[in-house]
Amino acid sequence: MDQGLIPRRYAKALYKFALERKQDQKVYELMKALVASFDSEESLQAAIYNPFVPSADKVNLLTVAAGATGADSCFNDFMKLLVHNRRIAFARGIALSYIEQYREANDIYKVEVVTAANMAQRESDRLKALIEKHLKGATMEYSQRVDPELIGGFVINIDNEQLDASISNELKQLRLKLLSN
Repeated sequence: MDQGLIPRRYAKALYKFALERKQDQKVYELMKALVASFDSEESLQAAIYNPFVPSADKVNLLTVAAGATGADSCFNDFMKLLVHNRRIAFARGIALSYIEQYREANDIYKVEVVTAANMAQRESDRLKALIEKHLKGATMEYSQRVDPELIGGFVINIDNEQLDASISNELKQLRLKLLSN
């Protein structure tokens, strides 16, 4: 996902800064929590953009949203830099770019499996093993969810790749084929 030039540059600088201090993994976890907070609470972005909310309050909001503590010096110093450079509004984009850079540098793939119904543990483990084999030893962040609209089958998303083996997709393809004739 392209976040823009400013977030990419700040994320790159943060990654180098955190890597030098051996806090890159901790910052990665904080950035994932921050993005999850932005995704679950729409008012967070509105508060960050609001010019009437003091910068210190914005930093406190982001710190709480990320789950950072006083011991997370890289994160805290970075928040101060964003305030100083008046880039605090880019916090979500920077977090997304940091996550992307960290995953690329550490050979981590985001894998999501969507099924029409809950899978048995044995089937789930087998599918997970097949995906691991496909990724050839790379690390994966695996998640699974149920979407009844698939009717049957599954969809596997690996970063920007998608394998759609769902019945709803098969029906859609059949419909398109019939309409084209």
